[in-house]
Amino acid sequence: MKNTALTDVHMALGAKIVPFAGYNMPVQYEGVNIEHETVRNGVGVFDVSHMGEFLIEGENALDLIQKVTSNDASKLTIGRAQYSCLPNEDGGIVDDLIVYMMKENSYLLVVNASNIEKDWNWIAKHNESFGAKMTNLSDEYSLLAIQGPKAVEAMQSLTEVDLSAIKFYHFEVSSFAGKEDVIISATGYTGSGGFEIYCKNEDAKHVWDKVFEAGKDFGIKPIGLAARDTLRLEMGYCLYGNDIDDTTSPIEAGLGWITKFSKDFVNAAALKQQKEEGAKRKLIAFELTDRGIPRQGYEIVDTEGNVIGNVTSGTQSPSLGKGIGLGYVPSNLAQTDETIGIQIRKKVIPAKIVKLPFYKN
Repeated sequence: MKNTALTDVHMALGAKIVPFAGYNMPVQYEGVNIEHETVRNGVGVFDVSHMGEFLIEGENALDLIQKVTSNDASKLTIGRAQYSCLPNEDGGIVDDLIVYMMKENSYLLVVNASNIEKDWNWIAKHNESFGAKMTNLSDEYSLLAIQGPKAVEAMQSLTEVDLSAIKFYHFEVSSFAGKEDVIISATGYTGSGGFEIYCKNEDAKHVWDKVFEAGKDFGIKPIGLAARDTLRLEMGYCLYGNDIDDTTSPIEAGLGWITKFSKDFVNAAALKQQKEEGAKRKLIAFELTDRGIPRQGYEIVDTEGNVIGNVTSGTQSPSLGKGIGLGYVPSNLAQTDETIGIQIRKKVIPAKIVKLPFYKN
């Protein structure tokens, strides 16, 4: 197992450390519900340094990115980021990612930790016809997600950049916490606002300490991956390996909005056909109408008790106080307000199909 630059810090804070995507990662400190509420109402900090970063440069950088990603990266300008995915040739997804336009002919791709090698090989294979310069920076950078409604106010003293002026999915490269060339990005995976801070590994401990110093009066706390999962699920954000993978298409997963057919990309024709004809199955969101906690792998049944799908992500929502989840069912059974059931051990717990997000601020 690899460590992040901050693993010793998490251990000193008494975090419960678990293996995750090849890294020793803090899963929780005080408890999931407390940490979840801290981010929803205040400000919390996640160490997500396990994520991967690839720099793609050169005159063909954009052409390569356009070929391998589903979204239209030509719409990016310097200082903007874009959510996208890497479609495979079989109708599935290699990974989901964020594309940052750093400068002219220079892009940063941020990918999931568990897929770093797979993604690198996939993009490199396609790069044979483009010849862009690819650099894997994954082992050089740390990433802190400072999330919550108080993030702007709590972090403003650490930078001269007006944090309140950075729009969602925009970023600045500036000094932060006394360190130069830090990426301050108004992105995150919680739905409660805030920033993601990319800095060099050797600066990570210094930045972490300054962040907690600056946020002390705002009740800042370290947050583990367990609360990151409940926060993202309340927003209905897909998690790679659960809700999307090599066998799920972006159309099935409700990611048609990041799948742009105004350009040619890997498997575009087949995905376009699927969009026009309608996918056979669809990722739905559901809330339990009785007590119970849905978990990944549990069966989804119709009102007659026939198995129609499986839960891909499920939890007890700390904000809503009820069981929520995502799962794939046939498209003709995916109507909002439809009643379904979730098989939890020997009982079928009734549930209702709902619109996302579960949590509405």
